[in-house]
Amino acid sequence: MKINELPKITSIFPLSNFIIFPKTTVPLNIFEPRYIDMINDSMKTNKLIGMIQPRILRKSKSNMPELHEIGCLGKITSFKEADDGRYLIDLKGIIRFKIFREIKTDQKYRQCEIDYKNYLHDLSEEKEDLKFSDLELIFKDLKSLFEKRGFIINWKALEKQSLDETINALAMASPFSLEEKQVLLEAKNLDIRKNKIAEILATYTYDEFNNTTLQ
Repeated sequence: MKINELPKITSIFPLSNFIIFPKTTVPLNIFEPRYIDMINDSMKTNKLIGMIQPRILRKSKSNMPELHEIGCLGKITSFKEADDGRYLIDLKGIIRFKIFREIKTDQKYRQCEIDYKNYLHDLSEEKEDLKFSDLELIFKDLKSLFEKRGFIINWKALEKQSLDETINALAMASPFSLEEKQVLLEAKNLDIRKNKIAEILATYTYDEFNNTTLQ
């Protein structure tokens, strides 16, 4: 997608404890009427929606959850309507954005004016220069955390993907908190994101160590 094709105003899908990164595709199950409307409207226009996390403990004057400032614009690449009226879509991350302001609208879903200037590099097709060997320890610790939390990951399939796809897929699927996932989303590049994952994992490892020794 080209810069001049990016919308200045987009519909917003606030989804707690969920993030999507550029160049990463995720499946979504849409069942709330207002978001059914949102997908319908999006399919009639540019097939784009903005994914963002709400601030769970904070509400705006309109009694709706406040939103984090940074989200990711996604494009609907696959669409299917289930027999019970749900929509099953695949959403591909395009570029991160910062909310400039929320727009008053007659729609049941929220819309925001957004800005991309700090994230234009998300549109680049260049791969960042990192190797799997750089990540062996992180992957080992992350795999251990996933297993302890009951998460099942096809690690061999992940290793066949590009490095940025792998790191972003693990960040999205991780059992990290809402705020920790937001930190990963806002990390400027893959190298910083890798280091942030390592920092977060270190806190989990420390906690689990304490929990097993202070009984």
